[in-house]
Amino acid sequence: METLQFRFEQGSRPLAGTAQLVGVVGSGNLEVLIEPAALAGACEIEVRTAAVGFGATWQAVMTDFHERWSLADARICINDMGATPAVVSLRLDQAAQSLAGGTP
Repeated sequence: METLQFRFEQGSRPLAGTAQLVGVVGSGNLEVLIEPAALAGACEIEVRTAAVGFGATWQAVMTDFHERWSLADARICINDMGATPAVVSLRLDQAAQSLAGGTP
């Protein structure tokens, strides 16, 4: 297992509501827990993954997600079992839409 931490500053889109869980931990999939958090406008993402050594790929996917959503005061926890970048993006979009509303 590998744990990766990402933090994006100066988000502009706050979350509304309570914590939401999307997806399921299973082969080729992942679960995303998203919740509001007092982070001075930042978005923190923690990834726990069984696929070790893909930090650069995760960085690219997380940067793309932040550029689309620009979440503010958000904490996201991801439990991954080998999901592809496309599945990761889909689940992150589902999670963000559940609390931020609208589309990226």
